Amino acid sequence: MIPFFELHQKQLIVTVIVLLVWIVLKLLFQKIIVKFGKMTHVDQARTRLVVKYTNMLLASISLLAIFLIWGVDASNILAVISAISAVIGVAFFAQWSILSNITAGIILFFNAPFRIGNIIRIHDKDFPIEAEIVDIKGFHTFLKTKEGELILFPNSLMLQKGVSLVESKEEKLTEFMD
Repeated sequence: MIPFFELHQKQLIVTVIVLLVWIVLKLLFQKIIVKFGKMTHVDQARTRLVVKYTNMLLASISLLAIFLIWGVDASNILAVISAISAVIGVAFFAQWSILSNITAGIILFFNAPFRIGNIIRIHDKDFPIEAEIVDIKGFHTFLKTKEGELILFPNSLMLQKGVSLVESKEEKLTEFMD
């Protein structure tokens, strides 16, 4: 009887290499994203969110590579991914706004047109808003009006509606310093 380790030595070595590459890439991407976030003065919560999404993508790719290393038939992997995608697709079709808000959150992170503390005006014919950005999360942006009303505004609408920057954090600081 051949021991497990001798029989699968090649797969074990390649699996360890894939795991090491995954760890290195995870740390590298995290460092790059955090550095980019600091350079563009993006809120740390938004940076952590993008790091989390990137880590999930890298983990999925690594898991797929490990499955292929151990000889799982690609058609079986494709069948499982198709089944999972179908279930997720039906769920997201019912709640498509979740996916669009996640995507908009990522776009807002990398584009960074608005920052926490900025006062913005959302140009909506039926419901115009002028408010300060209190927080930006993965799905929603929290806005606070002059009247103290807290508005939870979907990130996808932040990209779809016309938005003007009324007053930025930097302008507030300049006024405060004068």
